[in-house]
Amino acid sequence: MHESEAERLIDEAYEAWDAEEWLTAAGLLEQVLAHFPDAPKSPVWWYDAALAHKFLRNWAKAYELGREAAARAPRGEGEPAFWNLGIAATIQRDWATAREAWAGFGIELPDGEGEINARFGPACVRLDTGGEREVVWIDRLCPTRGRVMNVPVSGGRRFGEVVVHDGEPKGRRVVDGREYPVFDELLLFEASDLPTLSVTVDAGEAADVDALVDLFVEQGYGAEPASSFEMLCACCSEGTYERERKVHAGTQRVSLAAPEQEARRLLDQWAGQAAEGRGWAGLEPVA
Repeated sequence: MHESEAERLIDEAYEAWDAEEWLTAAGLLEQVLAHFPDAPKSPVWWYDAALAHKFLRNWAKAYELGREAAARAPRGEGEPAFWNLGIAATIQRDWATAREAWAGFGIELPDGEGEINARFGPACVRLDTGGEREVVWIDRLCPTRGRVMNVPVSGGRRFGEVVVHDGEPKGRRVVDGREYPVFDELLLFEASDLPTLSVTVDAGEAADVDALVDLFVEQGYGAEPASSFEMLCACCSEGTYERERKVHAGTQRVSLAAPEQEARRLLDQWAGQAAEGRGWAGLEPVA
């Protein structure tokens, strides 16, 4: 391939890029890179080809091309080539490459080998459930994975599942003056075995609802009162939203994540802890 031909293909690739025709753009870039893998501009081409496959959710190709992009990027300077490789390597479960990618980006991980299960603190993830988009809290296990700590109301999603999320925040949540990023989900990494249940509870005071939630959390389960759930438009969801904690007394539905027999036991325990004002009925599984 002559340089003039390469220049033409590069122009066509970025025309396709501007039109968000990711497969065409990536294919043209790869044609050029097959002949000019180390040209002065090749680091950008490798990165963009890998990024196009990330947009396509073709993780095997994003991983393959991302390795080439990262090999040509400066280490320790927050280069996005390392971040995207970290995501793709995580999804491929190549933990050695993922660890190397995060180190190349400039992130210090705890010493160790294999799967990364560290504590990166709380954040939020916008679950993508086939049209429904629900923001849930996660406990971040690594720069791109988190365990869901809410009981999702979206069908088919569960408390305790592990998701892979993107690296660019799409919104913020402010709680007690502290900001938390909201990331978009890329895929479900590890399913949860805990079923989702729904129950009607009577609570004399908001503190009674808090006591129910705490009881389930202490046992490694989840409880989500309907009064804590808020509907937001897309604009508000992707902006900075100051969230007030809203848990109300009275009668309401509560979503639970626990085996049914355990849920019954804990509900009875909760109701029996107070002489009056607490009760429950109508426990049922949620599809």
